[in-house]
Amino acid sequence: MKKFKLSSKKSWAKTSLHVFGMLIWVAASVIVAQLIVGKIMVLILGTEQFLQPVWTAIYSALSYVIAMILIILIPSIKFKTNRNELGLRGSPTWTDIGLAPVGFVIYLILAGGITTLFNLFPWFNATEIQELGFNVYVIGFDRIIAFITLVIVAPIMEEIIFRGWLYGKIRERLALNFSNKISMFISIFLVSLLFGIVHLQWNVGVNVFAMSIVLCGLREITGTIYSGILLHMLKNGVAFYLLYVLGVG
Repeated sequence: MKKFKLSSKKSWAKTSLHVFGMLIWVAASVIVAQLIVGKIMVLILGTEQFLQPVWTAIYSALSYVIAMILIILIPSIKFKTNRNELGLRGSPTWTDIGLAPVGFVIYLILAGGITTLFNLFPWFNATEIQELGFNVYVIGFDRIIAFITLVIVAPIMEEIIFRGWLYGKIRERLALNFSNKISMFISIFLVSLLFGIVHLQWNVGVNVFAMSIVLCGLREITGTIYSGILLHMLKNGVAFYLLYVLGVG
């Protein structure tokens, strides 16, 4: 019995370190990718040119690509990762499409509830504007560039990284030491917490934390991230319309 308990404790500690390492790896990769691409582009283009919408879009896309290389491709050299593990099995279904707007409504309700709780704290500013790099470019071709970056590229890349690779890996690892439900709840919380943290802004972090909970739930229901990608696009699309079409923000 003592040997069993000791073995269990070692296994739990190993799992905890493994999960913690994956969380740190993803956070560091996302931040490092942004710093590397940003520094290089500013040195080459200069700050003023770098802030032009086309270059901002290229910066965003390259940052995601490098982050995905660091997070997914490099570890895959030793630990193979296939499409199924990333939640990209098969193709989007009508169920995926139908669940996206349902999940969007649930996300709005959940985000509203959590935001209301955080409004109790004096340091929390729910109306603080998120800096997206396109705030002054709201017409013509610039608007198209912003749309492609924020509504199409960002949701796909973020879902592959967070609800695809990270959630799948953590879920699989925790299942070795916990029941299916407990490993699911812990995985959802950890991935959503990290997703909120990497947005580096309290009000945005709280909002996307709520969204990530729903996105992880959709992966559990469907077994893929397609519905999550559609929900994420819907959310960013609504935000885009309010910011860059109506000018609300």
